[in-house]
Amino acid sequence: MDQSVFLLVKDSHNACRDVIWHRDGTLRIRVCCLGDDKFEPNPDELQFYGNDNGNLLAFETSGYDGSDPLLVIEAIRWYADYIENPRMEILAEDPRISDTDTGY
Repeated sequence: MDQSVFLLVKDSHNACRDVIWHRDGTLRIRVCCLGDDKFEPNPDELQFYGNDNGNLLAFETSGYDGSDPLLVIEAIRWYADYIENPRMEILAEDPRISDTDTGY
């Protein structure tokens, strides 16, 4: 199986603003700590969420062309391994939004 190689760019001014880069492509994913930063989802990008031992994270593509959606999940899995949380659940919906918001 061919494994993708990902790189991580760290923000020197904000420890919770990482960017995951796919070395052999154009995929970029911004990582944001939801407890520390204001996060406004871009409707033109994909967003996923994860819980890093109580620290909620948002993952948002940047300039994503939609060509390989499984690569996005692979990149987030790589990041979860990087932060030593390989069992981190990846969610498609913002966990901060409660069921009461749906009207049920």
